[in-house]
Amino acid sequence: MYLYGRYLLLCIIPTKSILLLIINNLKMKKNDKTCPEVATCSVDYAFKRIGGKYKGRILWYLHEHSILRYGELSRTVPDITTKMLTQTLKELEADHLINRKVYREVPPKVEYTLTEVGKELIPFITYLKEWGDRQIKKEKKVKNSA
Repeated sequence: MYLYGRYLLLCIIPTKSILLLIINNLKMKKNDKTCPEVATCSVDYAFKRIGGKYKGRILWYLHEHSILRYGELSRTVPDITTKMLTQTLKELEADHLINRKVYREVPPKVEYTLTEVGKELIPFITYLKEWGDRQIKKEKKVKNSA
């Protein structure tokens, strides 16, 4: 007699292992609620590439400074953890939005620059920045008048 979760299995060993595999597979499918990797539309595609808390900011800072090293990026985006910065840079590189150049020296030197595809996004990020500036000014006016 084998007890698995709330299932009570009374069976021989080969049947038991097959049933356990089936039950585990059903549980995994039930809990698997990940987003599909394939973009469902062009807006979805774009936001998968630049969405998130840090990607737009990193692209903007690379635009402003042309070339940034890892440490400079870390200081420029102070609220990001080392793990998150590394992960975000890898995603931006995989999406061909930034270039990563490694210099073989001690200590290792890594520089990041925008690719041509990344540079194409700058007018849109500029527009979002200008929109954000206007919204911040409006909020300040509302707070000052209250």
